[in-house]
Formats: sequence, C-alpha cells, structure tokens
Amino acid sequence: MADTFTIGKRLIPQNQLAFVEPYVATDPSPIQTSRNFLARAVLLNRDSILIEDSVADFASAHRFLFVADDQTAINPAIRFGVELFSPAEGFKPSKPYQSRLRWRDLDGNDQSKLLLTSPESVLELITNGEALADAPSDGRHPPSKLRRTKRPARGKLPTRQPL
Repeated sequence: MADTFTIGKRLIPQNQLAFVEPYVATDPSPIQTSRNFLARAVLLNRDSILIEDSVADFASAHRFLFVADDQTAINPAIRFGVELFSPAEGFKPSKPYQSRLRWRDLDGNDQSKLLLTSPESVLELITNGEALADAPSDGRHPPSKLRRTKRPARGKLPTRQPL
C-alpha cells in the first residue's frame, strides 16, 4: 500500500506518522538489542518506534520535509502549525530553541515539538515544501506549478462549428 509505512513488523498509516528524529541511545540504555537504531518515528499521539534508517535516508525515501538544523523529517501529509518559542518562567531549555511545531492527535489533543530552526524557515518548509536556504538569492521565487485547465464534463463536449 502506498499510503502506509512498514516499520519493523508494524504497518503505520501515512496520516498517523508525524515526524522522524534522530535516536541517541543513552548509556546505560534500557533497550538491550544488537540492532543499530538510528532514528525514531513519532506518531501523532507521541508514541514512537525505533528505526534502523537514518533520518535523512527515511526523509528521502518517503518524501518527508527535512529540517536540517534539527535533523528532523516532517510528514507533509500532516497539518502542522508553527509558533515562536519563548520559554515559560522556570523552564531553562538545554538548547537554543526558536520555534514550536504544533499538531493535533487523533483524539483532538494538542501535541508539539521544539525546534532549533527559525519559525520563518519552518513555516516556509511546511507551506511550500522547501527551505528558505533553497530559494533563489536574487529575490525571485521559483516558478509556481502550472494550473490544469478544466476538462469538460462527460457528455458536454463542445460541438464543432462548420467552416
């Protein structure tokens, strides 16, 4: 099926996989395995599944949007929102986060992920499918997609005019 991902033995519907991020095992790791997990696939409800592909390989293979500063691949089939990040009083983040990626899970609950990337870059990526760094530097925008013309409804073909 084209609209599912096979991760290990699990089939995951495309509309339930939010993003993929790097997996870094902690020492000592609670996971005892001989497999080399490189990334973590995070579902809409924040459940996760470890995968053996790198984030970049997964993004390339499944056409996910790649956020280079965060080494995170975002599913373009999910509707995300972007917010400016400013830490709440008493919260001292370990990294200089700039933005928050937001979405709703299947139960309607808000979920989010903090990102190092600027909110403008994340917004550009999720709306246009490309990063600001990929845009032409002369101020021009890449050509937009061509519009398809409407085809006449079945049985409504135009009649030929006599010459």
